[in-house]
Amino acid sequence: MTITQLKYVLAVAEHQNFTKAAEKTFVTQPTLSMQIQKLEDQLDVLIFDRTKKPIALTEIGKKIVQQAKNIVNEADRIQDIVDQQKGFIGGEFKLGIIPTVMPTLLPMFLRNFTNKFPKVHLKIEELNTDDLIQKLDEGHLDAGIAATPLLQENIKERVLYYEPFVGYIPQQHRLASTSRITIGDLDIDDILLLEDGHCFRDGVINLCKSAKTNLDDRFQIESGSFETLIKLSEEGMGMTLLPYLHTLDLGEKQKANLHHFNDPAPAREVSLIYPKSELKIQIIDAMFDVISGVVRGAIAYQDVQIISPLPNKK
Repeated sequence: MTITQLKYVLAVAEHQNFTKAAEKTFVTQPTLSMQIQKLEDQLDVLIFDRTKKPIALTEIGKKIVQQAKNIVNEADRIQDIVDQQKGFIGGEFKLGIIPTVMPTLLPMFLRNFTNKFPKVHLKIEELNTDDLIQKLDEGHLDAGIAATPLLQENIKERVLYYEPFVGYIPQQHRLASTSRITIGDLDIDDILLLEDGHCFRDGVINLCKSAKTNLDDRFQIESGSFETLIKLSEEGMGMTLLPYLHTLDLGEKQKANLHHFNDPAPAREVSLIYPKSELKIQIIDAMFDVISGVVRGAIAYQDVQIISPLPNKK
């Protein structure tokens, strides 16, 4: 039994197809099939039911795959231990970032990080929270940046910063003359939301629930970007809420429509998340330090009320 064979098993289990698994592991399909067959012969069991379409794991195969994940992770840790001992910070590092964080945070830290750690080869993906968690669980990402808490058993969370919500209120809106707004001022009926699947949207809905507003039978417009929400707001379709870092790049005319909350300001918690196996922890630590240092100078808010991104958590 070899680590390579176990990696081939994991690839077939994930893709449910020998050809796709071979492509992902950069070997020919006959080579992959032969190695898996050798492993099955050695163990005297069938790991895969090849009569099913797509290919499925047998009952014993499911148990073998779970153990194979542990073994492959532990094997990867050996190189990780060596790198840490040598003080080496480098190699490929796959990072996922949620869409409501990536456009503002990435430009703030990327150049800083790559200049400081030139041997790290970053691969960055924009992913919604559910996809990010799934890819972390499957080992396709080393870490992610997301709104927390996520309450995932196999994922660690390290808080990077707390980002306040800011109201974007056009001149004709009922709250336009209010210098500082409160949670109690919010009405879900005239708040423009991001489309379903964005955790920032869930946070806003939870915020409105805490204000005891009516969530039923409301006029509703949803969009995939803050820029669209701002334009719709300026057309008189309602107000919207923005994460604080997103407001820094607005023009002066648009900044005039920003209304901050009274303290404690509602805010989201943004964290660096990664598997509890802590593979590549030296790179994770380095990234945490760089991002924390950059954001600390951008967000001066201290008194905040954390709004959960979990839809059902109040």
